[in-house]
Amino acid sequence: MLERFEIGHWLTLHGAIVLLGLAVYVTASRANRQRRHPSASVAWVISLLLVPYLALPAYFVFGSRKNRLRPAPLAHAKPLPALSPAGRLQALAVNLGLGPPVCCHDLRLHADGADALARLREIVLGARESLDVGTFLLGRDHVGRELSQLLARRAREGLKVRLLIDGVGLYLGGRPALGALQRAGAQVALFVPPWASFLPGRINLRNHRKLVVADGQWLWSGGRNLAAEYFTGKSLPLGHVAAPWIDLSFDVRGPIAADALAQFQSDWELASRGRAGAHPVRPTAPAPAGRATAQLVPSGPDQAEDTLYSLIIEACFTAQRRILAVTPYFVPDPGLLMAFTLAARRGVQVDLVLPRHSNHRLADLARPPAIRELVAAGAHVWLAPGMVHAKAVVVDEVLALAGSANLDERSLFLNYEMMVAFYDPQAVRGFAEWVGAVRATSTRVQAAPVPLARELAEGILRLLVFQL
Repeated sequence: MLERFEIGHWLTLHGAIVLLGLAVYVTASRANRQRRHPSASVAWVISLLLVPYLALPAYFVFGSRKNRLRPAPLAHAKPLPALSPAGRLQALAVNLGLGPPVCCHDLRLHADGADALARLREIVLGARESLDVGTFLLGRDHVGRELSQLLARRAREGLKVRLLIDGVGLYLGGRPALGALQRAGAQVALFVPPWASFLPGRINLRNHRKLVVADGQWLWSGGRNLAAEYFTGKSLPLGHVAAPWIDLSFDVRGPIAADALAQFQSDWELASRGRAGAHPVRPTAPAPAGRATAQLVPSGPDQAEDTLYSLIIEACFTAQRRILAVTPYFVPDPGLLMAFTLAARRGVQVDLVLPRHSNHRLADLARPPAIRELVAAGAHVWLAPGMVHAKAVVVDEVLALAGSANLDERSLFLNYEMMVAFYDPQAVRGFAEWVGAVRATSTRVQAAPVPLARELAEGILRLLVFQL
């Protein structure tokens, strides 16, 4: 009798904790306007039902997806007068709450890591007033040390220098020494440090944006973090050096740099809790009709809408001839996967370039179902030798998106990311040629049946990968 009473008491307590957890989840989601992806909602609910003792504390630490935001501006947005395919994409971006398209000049795609590093040095050394640097990680290696020394030198010369590093990326980069940089007069801020966060529930929301802005006039950006593997190759034991990762970065001049500076300023204020030291940011005016060539596309918890995701979906549905994409990790949600497969089925040439083996084993294990579905729809998936870390989507001669975001659910729904949308046909062709050169070194994936057990294991893993 006593044993039955203890079991009944435990079940009652367990049920109460489950109900509490579900109530917290529903209340917090509605109060904070947390419009979650269905797979994330299912994962949280199942976790709260089965292991509420672990899931509820985890929700308080990792559960937020969006910052507290103003309501989405869609109800008051007005369409832009342009009717071209590029104009429709620009209008959608504006209606999603982004800034207007602007002019940009002197776009340069970096041929490789050495070229990217050389251009970065030139931009840092050519700045006259200010340098604002944002990165996910700063390597504790020769590249990280060189760039830290350059920034310290410019700070001693009187420039206003700010360095923003993600609070988790700091440790992934080997926790570089920053004291000399700060003593030189540069300001350093960590974005949501995991052990001292003042934003409860947002530890899982990482700042993955990568940019260097000089004087509010030059923007250096793309997929590269500031570490050796992204430029010259990582040093190995016995004096060996690993091949550098294949990555895509660029630099550009003009109002797009001022827009990137405004985004950096917003990130800096969040990271530094409003600490003084901000540069004045002049808002940019929209480009004259027909002359817009670029548009900043930030995405993440600080945007009311899932801006980048929405633009890619729209571009896939309106593509007429080709979609060319490169990404290190391909774990798309059902909506994005459907957009790619439907484009392929209606005759659009869809080419997706991935590394044969990325630096994240879990992502490689989770991607095969999406790859098989793409191939079955008639798309071409290519596996490149070496580690490809580039991120870009090119649609027809209309749009090239390049920057920091991967085609996975973490980048599209959780991380703070930044892409630039280029609309100038010459720029679009340049990005297409860059991705095409990587594709030329790659091997095309062929369709092959897989056992049922493997499909089930991949499905379970995919549910977990979104939360990791």
